[in-house]
Amino acid sequence: MNSSISSSSLASIQQLSLLGEMFGHFVNDTSASEEMHQDLLALIEIVQDLHHHNPWFTKSSVTFALDAWSKVLNYEELLKWVEAYALGNSVDKKVGVIMAGNIPLVGFHDAICVLICGHVLNAKLSSKDDQLMRFVLKYLKKDSVLNDRINIVDNMREIDALIATGSDNSARYFEHYFKNQKKIIRKNRTSVAVIEKDISDADLKNLGNDVFTHFGLGCRNVTKIYLPKGFDLDRIFGAFYDFRDIVHHNKYGNNYDYNKAVYLLNNIELIENGFLLLKEDKSIHSPIGVLYYEYYQSMDKLELNFKMMRDKIQCIVGETSFADTDFGKSQQPSLTDYADGVDTMTFLKEL
Repeated sequence: MNSSISSSSLASIQQLSLLGEMFGHFVNDTSASEEMHQDLLALIEIVQDLHHHNPWFTKSSVTFALDAWSKVLNYEELLKWVEAYALGNSVDKKVGVIMAGNIPLVGFHDAICVLICGHVLNAKLSSKDDQLMRFVLKYLKKDSVLNDRINIVDNMREIDALIATGSDNSARYFEHYFKNQKKIIRKNRTSVAVIEKDISDADLKNLGNDVFTHFGLGCRNVTKIYLPKGFDLDRIFGAFYDFRDIVHHNKYGNNYDYNKAVYLLNNIELIENGFLLLKEDKSIHSPIGVLYYEYYQSMDKLELNFKMMRDKIQCIVGETSFADTDFGKSQQPSLTDYADGVDTMTFLKEL
């Protein structure tokens, strides 16, 4: 046992590693131990039914999220992450976490940060992701140390600190209502990608994962690409061809058709291939089924532009020096890829 880590932190690491193991069994369709078998069956049943509760949570989308989590929820990775903070024994604080529900388990990272730091988690679940998140928290509560540290609540009364994720409008409400609380408030963000002239077809295809995973609903999804002058847009459509079946998803297809109709009615120029609309636009937040693009003049000007918009950008995908995420990796963050660039662990440690 590592003496520099508290018993509650170690309990969290051990139980999270078991959860990651179960996610791995689900993704790879392998048998779990007798002790884990019933929980794995319950997870399988939940995932199969999730799309009835939230049509965006298809089996493939949820499986992608569970696969990403299974890769980081292992004992060695978790221990390495925690040891960097020299947590020791902290004073227990009640930390409220108001979770978003745009993609599966989007609020889970905040939850595990609270628990690993030895605090009490008061989680307000999103109605869009209450079933899967409830299952995960219930599984963590199977550990006797964590049982009393995890509460699913309807309100944020009697908390010592707050972590909340929502829209720009809800952020203003959180700022006002919790003005006397220590807090992290997250607003609307999205991600962008920088394409260079010599980009490979493989990287363009990987970019498709950044665009289409979770139907583009996450803040780490690329909604805007920056292109060098004269770049052949057909290369993008060719690289994205394998994602064409996304339009058969009812809600995505409806969004695609609606946005296409609006643009056509307003005589707005766009390029489309039956499942994605490419529109030249200065904005970075494109609607579902649409990918904005813009031509850049120089990398220096582009980097300066990004610095001015940093509070609106979650990830910069690409190979340029100021990119922070490789092509195809935006939806596979590591434990240290903190939302909005705010180190959640340091915030919690200093409470």
